[in-house]
Amino acid sequence: MASRHSSFPRASVLVLGSNAVQTLLPSTLISQADALLESHRIEDVVDLAEQQSKRLHAMTSVDEHEVDELRYVYQRIGFQCLGETRFDDAGRHLFAGDLDPRALISYFPDLRGDLFGADDTVDIFAGVAEHMPPEESIYDIIVSNLVRNYSPHLPPNTREAPQTVELRNILALTAQDMLEVYLRKWRVRARSEDPSVAARTQPVKMVVDTVLAELYTASEKTPDLHALIDEPNHIVLPAIEPRGDDEKLLETWSKLIDGAWTDSTVQDPLSSMFTLLSEKRDRTLTQQWGIWLTKRDTERALKLLTSLVSGKRKSEDDRALLQQICEANSEAGAQFLEHLVLQKRSTDPDLHMRLALTYVRQLLSCIAEEATSKLWRAKASSYASGRTDASFLSYFASTTPDSEPKRVRLKTVLFLQGSTLYDPAAVREQLVEYEKILRLELAIVDGKLGQHRSALSALVHDLHDATSAETYCTLGGEIVPPRVAQSLGERYNLQPWAALLVPLATKTKPGVVPMSRLATVDDELKKRLIGILLEVYMSGGEATADRTARFLNAQAMNLDMLDVIALIPPEWPMRVLSTFLTRSLRRTLHAQHEGQIVKAVSAGENLAVAERTWLVLREQGALVEEADDDDEGVDESQGLGAEAEKGAPASFDEKVALQGYDLGEERQTPPVEIALPSPNDDSTTTSDPGSELGVGT
Repeated sequence: MASRHSSFPRASVLVLGSNAVQTLLPSTLISQADALLESHRIEDVVDLAEQQSKRLHAMTSVDEHEVDELRYVYQRIGFQCLGETRFDDAGRHLFAGDLDPRALISYFPDLRGDLFGADDTVDIFAGVAEHMPPEESIYDIIVSNLVRNYSPHLPPNTREAPQTVELRNILALTAQDMLEVYLRKWRVRARSEDPSVAARTQPVKMVVDTVLAELYTASEKTPDLHALIDEPNHIVLPAIEPRGDDEKLLETWSKLIDGAWTDSTVQDPLSSMFTLLSEKRDRTLTQQWGIWLTKRDTERALKLLTSLVSGKRKSEDDRALLQQICEANSEAGAQFLEHLVLQKRSTDPDLHMRLALTYVRQLLSCIAEEATSKLWRAKASSYASGRTDASFLSYFASTTPDSEPKRVRLKTVLFLQGSTLYDPAAVREQLVEYEKILRLELAIVDGKLGQHRSALSALVHDLHDATSAETYCTLGGEIVPPRVAQSLGERYNLQPWAALLVPLATKTKPGVVPMSRLATVDDELKKRLIGILLEVYMSGGEATADRTARFLNAQAMNLDMLDVIALIPPEWPMRVLSTFLTRSLRRTLHAQHEGQIVKAVSAGENLAVAERTWLVLREQGALVEEADDDDEGVDESQGLGAEAEKGAPASFDEKVALQGYDLGEERQTPPVEIALPSPNDDSTTTSDPGSELGVGT
């Protein structure tokens, strides 16, 4: 800041001596004010300044030096009050001293921003500049005064004591109010300035109008802000526009949404929040405010939050985000959990278990409603008494009116059947209390636990769903076939749940591998399940005889006739087994005849191959070798006889017949090459009896 020296005191009487000039000087206003301020007699200085002001106002012609002295005194008083946190008095006296507003704004760094820097200068009296508060900001002035006045009387310290914290906030607000009043009064006075002076104060007006607009915005004085904007102003827009502080903007909109603040000019702050978060794509802000927004608009908030979940994100982060959403809104938490498991295809067993228990709780809450419970009991009863080849699940889906409880049950069935990562034992404990209504769900869980007999008994005897029981055997322990799952997914918009059992492929995205479906069903498991189902059918007595007969006829290929006969109760009529036995015997006889035909065909083919082989061997010639020296003393007849006695085949040369040798003759000649007749020789034909004797099949 540039300092400006005040005028010197003047004397009207001079005494001229031989070697000096002397004068009697009166006490000036400045010297009196400085002396009183040094003694901390601020009220006396104020009275002195007011007397001088009244005197100057009464004069027709005012000396500029006297006006500067009065300004000096008021500025000294103002800064003295400012240093003692007497902000209202400070603002009033500084305005009376015609202080440059920039000097006061410099103590508010959060408001001045980049409006002026360290190189900018302001004219200040030298005596005033020496006594200005040395602190950098109003906040530092407040803290210094609290330390000076209250330390060490407030434990633990003035920075953390609740009393001083509250007092510090009050003083900061008072300081901002003082600055606002000062700037408003300065703008009013600047309107009446001479045009020549107004041109010189243009930089000051830019600072004043911009800071005043920021104060109106911070204190939510919308009408005053509009009035300032509507008037001719010098606001520097880049200085008051949001400087990347999106968090404060979101917080402002949130207060408008909650009703803590009101502003008729902001039409739809909720949509503005969604738009800003979508455009910025800041993961931290999206997670923070997306969770808050789940209480206001669950659907749009979940769209924001699911955008955070990517393939590279760790499952621990997903679980942490899920926990925060559940704490804010349990319904939104359930939907986000569905996204992680069904859309992101998470393989985290903990998430699958949480989703399974969530569906079970929703299902039990539906059963708690009397109307829903009665309807589901009636559907089970009507299905059991009727005659239909459809499964209970298909019957329930097609005959039950569309409602939220119905969708909950379908989603639960598809998930329990499709997922292999949850704990079926824990789920069964939740369902067993409502066994009479939830037999289908219990059968699915029993299948997951490997309790096949229990699952099949429930399907056959309790639910009377023979179709699902036979599907259970065919699919190796699963009740819901892919075709039914796909149909339910398409009809009720449950494709993500149906995809757990059957992949959903599109033109642009191939189907993902279902979680539960095995590539093939083990034949041994399939036969064992069919045997268990047969026993379950037969345990029902004659009431299930007809169904047993149909099952035997359908699965005859996988059943052993002797095992079935052993299981049939003696009192059952023969008609139950007649068709099964007839078909089994016919199939056995057919297999025997087919084997005979295959054997005969194979023998004929063997003869044909031998015939073709003989021609090749004949063209190649033969090689005759003598016996080894070690075998010369061994009687061939005895050797052959010994081998015969042992039951082993005798060793002989299969081409002996061609050379005319007898097996009993001793061959003395060395090996020789035998030239066979040419194939064109008429004396040798393929029907030579010797050829048939020399080649075995």
